[in-house]
Amino acid sequence: MNLNELTEIVLILAVGALAGLLLYGVLILVLRYVVRPHHPALVESLRLRADTPAALFLITLGAHLALSLASPRAFPDGHPDGLGRFLVILSLAALGFLLIRLVRVLEDHLLAAVQMDMADNLRARRFHTQFRILRQALTVAILVLVAASILLQFDGFRQFGGGLLASAGVAGIIIGFAAQRALGNLLAGFQIAVTQPIRLDDVVVVEGEWGRVEEITLTYVIIRIWDERRLVLPIIYFLEKPFTNWTRRTADILGTVFLHVDYDAPLGAIRAQVRELVEGHPAWDGRVAEVVVTDALPTTLELRALVSSRDSGSAWDLRCHVREGLVTFLKEHYPDALPRFRIEQDPHLTDR
Repeated sequence: MNLNELTEIVLILAVGALAGLLLYGVLILVLRYVVRPHHPALVESLRLRADTPAALFLITLGAHLALSLASPRAFPDGHPDGLGRFLVILSLAALGFLLIRLVRVLEDHLLAAVQMDMADNLRARRFHTQFRILRQALTVAILVLVAASILLQFDGFRQFGGGLLASAGVAGIIIGFAAQRALGNLLAGFQIAVTQPIRLDDVVVVEGEWGRVEEITLTYVIIRIWDERRLVLPIIYFLEKPFTNWTRRTADILGTVFLHVDYDAPLGAIRAQVRELVEGHPAWDGRVAEVVVTDALPTTLELRALVSSRDSGSAWDLRCHVREGLVTFLKEHYPDALPRFRIEQDPHLTDR
């Protein structure tokens, strides 16, 4: 390649890149003055997530198209194959980057319409869980397709692909055994998205730990425990082992407070005090507030105060409030109702 041909190639690539950059500028103007007045959040998401990928894709695509269109006239013997292949690879990589970012933009736009910061967010949690797993699956699919498209640009890989297809049955069996665990987790992720035994922000008890589902991926789940630790579990765990989900159908929950009192304890006054305690507390949802005797032990009665709340966090606060209030109430007004041990002395032993 002489200096003139090299100069022509540089000029052609520059013109193509400039054309792509001009197209990018036109798209920016359309989004800013036509789309933004009606959909400001969507345009802002595009600016933050897809701005750079779109510019890279249009510039590389413009350079590739310019080189392809100019080759028959500027290069009768054909332009260097390596340069054309390099531009195709760059265009495919930029396209994959752009598609992944556009999936994130779609996620932002759809999830913004379904907010989770509400008392009854069951529908929102279901939608967020499904779409986030779908987004991860789309990302994996895009990466696989882009990687395969790039590899197919090389003749050696095409020949290898033909031989691989010829032995696909044996290879499939070998790969299936080798990646059984990984494929099981991947399939479990799709099953979780469809059946949804857990959702984002669900309150669960797993491995003896109470927490909320913070993140769900195709392969693992992160539980935010009450003390801010994180419990990471493989996603297949939730299909193979039992666990407790406090918010499967609704966030409403009943909280219990157990209290041991003397047999002389005034049950009527305790019931009235529980009602008074919950009526002034913002965590009570107004459904349930009752006290029952659940057991009669040799020295004490076991009382169970049952109170209702709109979610598990509120239930915890309300249970602590009722427990503290009942203990204070009994200490101040009925100290004899607290647990006591009775000792009766045999009068015959006294006479001796």
